[in-house]
Amino acid sequence: MDQVERARDLARLLLAEPIPRRWFHSQGVGRKAESVAHLVGEDAEALVCAAWLHDVGYSPDLVKTGMHQLDGARYLRDVADADELVCRLVAHHSCSIIEARNRGLLDQLEDEFPAVGGVASDAITYADMTTSPVGKPVDVEDRLAEIIARYGDGDLVAESIREASPRIIASVRAIVTLNGAG
Repeated sequence: MDQVERARDLARLLLAEPIPRRWFHSQGVGRKAESVAHLVGEDAEALVCAAWLHDVGYSPDLVKTGMHQLDGARYLRDVADADELVCRLVAHHSCSIIEARNRGLLDQLEDEFPAVGGVASDAITYADMTTSPVGKPVDVEDRLAEIIARYGDGDLVAESIREASPRIIASVRAIVTLNGAG
């Protein structure tokens, strides 16, 4: 079984029954990552695997810190024995560094999972932030507004996303441009 199929199956196992909307979203993110994987060269498989797995930290059995990026990456590293780059992409997807700082988890995030820069980081952010909660394509601005509205003003996640918005939009635009659709 190839790595992408394993990642998809693991995401389905962890998300489909307990939180089906996350599973729908993850399916859309996986498909979106597949459409831009050619942009990251030899990291294409890791990108697509990370896209399928990016939200597994929401699975009720995995929640430890309340930061899904970190909880998911720890599970993937410690239990699923996932590739290091996959774990790092999951840990840092969609500018999670800001949420980590706001939660007091920045040192843990950075010590355990060094940031991934460049096109791979932009690509996973693009895939996540242009996919609706039900797995449909959406404009990044609409996705950001939906997240902020869902969590509500003053919520740590909403405020972290609000602060990260310029970086997230820049990542999405970079991938759109590289992919020739910009």
